[in-house]
Amino acid sequence: MTATPQHHGLEAEDETPTGPLPAVAPATSRPSVLDQMGGPRGFVYSSVPVVVFVAANTFLSLPVTIGVSVAVGLALTALRLVRGEHVAGAVGGLVGLGAAVGVVAWTGSARDFFVIGIWAALAGFVVALGSVLARRPLTGVVWNLVHGGTHDWRTDRAVRRWHDLATLCAAAVFGARFVVKEWLYVADSTTWLAVAKLALGTPLTILAGLVVVWAFRRTSTRLLGKDAS
Repeated sequence: MTATPQHHGLEAEDETPTGPLPAVAPATSRPSVLDQMGGPRGFVYSSVPVVVFVAANTFLSLPVTIGVSVAVGLALTALRLVRGEHVAGAVGGLVGLGAAVGVVAWTGSARDFFVIGIWAALAGFVVALGSVLARRPLTGVVWNLVHGGTHDWRTDRAVRRWHDLATLCAAAVFGARFVVKEWLYVADSTTWLAVAKLALGTPLTILAGLVVVWAFRRTSTRLLGKDAS
């Protein structure tokens, strides 16, 4: 009687899969605050019209300066559209430039290129600070709206404290912009107004944005039980 050799499942162990390997999902990471603002390219897009206006105003008459600024704005808008950027973002920059040069054309003063931004900064400061004084910090209101508007976030002292801090940070940015640029506006320093606009623009926005993102994430973790903004 011949014994049949037993392999004790070695065949199964030796088998190797012949089908395609499962795809590994790429790791995803949240976009940074700078990325959400358009990245370094967005900073360039917002800076070029200001630099062009001030530089042209140094050598050219005001009407020609306005024409050059509008031409550059149109070229940048076309470039952004060709690159596939959102129409709202690309056209929005052109609309803002058009409003600024429109004020300049109306008043005949180059420094008025910055007047809309000055008063917008004051309005932002008043709204942000007022929301904190009213015990409804603006960033908390926005967080609640983004998440369905059904959360009683104001009754949580820790959450409201986080949003008080984030909103006060935004108010400080708006206030700094208004104070510095209004002082330079009164001094009729168009060049330094441009410097202040660039220095107090994207860099301070990123700093304030980091605080706001921090408040959003802590609020989501506490009220929703997940680390999401």
